[in-house]
Amino acid sequence: MIKTNKDKRLRSKIKIRKKISGTSDRPRLSVYRSLNHIYAQLIDDTTGKTLAAASSKSKEIAEDIKNTKGKISGSKLVGSLIAKKALENNITNVVFDRSGFRYHGRVQAVAEGAREGGLKF
Repeated sequence: MIKTNKDKRLRSKIKIRKKISGTSDRPRLSVYRSLNHIYAQLIDDTTGKTLAAASSKSKEIAEDIKNTKGKISGSKLVGSLIAKKALENNITNVVFDRSGFRYHGRVQAVAEGAREGGLKF
């Protein structure tokens, strides 16, 4: 049986989600990476609610992303935006969920942008 990269990522995602869970005082920072865009959400798993969300499609940073060169620098802007929204909701500590993606490149850039924005994980 041939496993695709998506199958491998989903298997890794399931393993990760068994170990980490977000609460209201320490939500889960979930990152999803598509070919062209990147998305980040703060999720409270006890109630099943999304507390804040940011993406490379967000209107707040759309102009800044157009002026950046490359996807990694745009991902860093998404990380700083999610950190800003989290601090508005009085959230400083989060659990990082890379959703089965390797901690490298754009996923790492979101994490670094969130850390520079004031989040701790």
